[in-house]
Amino acid sequence: MSVGGVDTVALARQYGTPLYVMSEDEIRRVCRSYVDSFQKFYHGNGRPIYASKAFCCKEMCRIAFSEGLDLEVVSGGELYTALQAGIPGGNIHFQGNNKSVAELELAVSNHVGDIVVDNPSELEKLEKVAAAQGVIVPASLRVKPGIDAHTHEFIRTGQIDSKFGLDLVSGEAFTAAKRALELEHVKLIGLHCHIGSQIMEKEPFVHAAEVMLGLLHQIKQELGVELEHLNLGGGFGIHYTEQDDFIPYMEYMEAVSEKIHACCAKLGLQLPRIYIEPGRSVVGEAGVTLYTVGSIREIPQVRNYVAIDGGMFENPRYALYQSDYTCLVANKASLPADYTATIAGKCCESGDLIQEHTLIQRPEEGDILAVLSTGAYNYSMASNYNRNLRPPCVMVRNGESRVVIRGETYQDLLKNDE
Repeated sequence: MSVGGVDTVALARQYGTPLYVMSEDEIRRVCRSYVDSFQKFYHGNGRPIYASKAFCCKEMCRIAFSEGLDLEVVSGGELYTALQAGIPGGNIHFQGNNKSVAELELAVSNHVGDIVVDNPSELEKLEKVAAAQGVIVPASLRVKPGIDAHTHEFIRTGQIDSKFGLDLVSGEAFTAAKRALELEHVKLIGLHCHIGSQIMEKEPFVHAAEVMLGLLHQIKQELGVELEHLNLGGGFGIHYTEQDDFIPYMEYMEAVSEKIHACCAKLGLQLPRIYIEPGRSVVGEAGVTLYTVGSIREIPQVRNYVAIDGGMFENPRYALYQSDYTCLVANKASLPADYTATIAGKCCESGDLIQEHTLIQRPEEGDILAVLSTGAYNYSMASNYNRNLRPPCVMVRNGESRVVIRGETYQDLLKNDE
């Protein structure tokens, strides 16, 4: 098995395992497809924004920006990473449901182009921070449009019962817009929504666009202001297994653009600048995680445990969501996948599993196991549980590999200990 023209077994030997491997070519291809879609459907009146929470490091920020994407961040740490990567503040969009004063001060002092306000108290907090710095800051409002996308309950965000955003149905969002327009140091420039993640349908995105344009129209009619942009968030699904009913991204983009153009014409709105925030779809399928197989424990008529040298500390998604993955033995990839395995991690938890009852090639100790489509939310959610080390990440392109995140050492574990 190879990625980006590089043999995965050779990568495992060179860098050790566990190892995150990212295909730079695939990342750039997806970025370009999103940029092209804005030219095709909006004549350039908009821009894709890379949701860096999916995979955040300096090199990933640089790659996304070099391909024409802005950056979305959701914490002071992600903001600092983007700034250190050289991303101009004006191309950064700052999300988050509970931004601290320190985080807002960092954003305002670095001239972040869009601070996405999540709730009424944050709006007032932002006004005070901006006033203290003597500036006027551009901001938008995150709205929950009351749309329940068909996805895991932990990653649904657009319904009324969500910790994120201002409620549209009760009028909270409109009230916040009215208040924002009264403030001296906040300039309201747009609206934002996000309905969930790993969504495999077009209709929720189309409906969200329609609902949000209705709010834009209400603000124009009742408050006399036509806002500059509409950010429809991300959540586009990817292939984790052959069973995933994947929709090409261009189809999402076309369907949403048709609704936007039709609604703007009907409501008498100027076409706002459109943003979307792909994250998982940019990096998810570009990533592979490599492990070395350890002990194999076959329990007759129960299951076959295949232990690896990683686990929930560098991929917690199965433990959290029972996420499906495709696994294979990289050094036997051409052989039939006819062995039913439960992939077990090395953490001291019974629930430390990567996949259960999945078909792989018959494994032996020392084989290299590859888990596919791990580019999103794996490194981002990794931890040092059991004092395990977070693995390195390499980018591969045109038959060459390079380290973009070095692996941790035991000394790294202790650097903050007293």
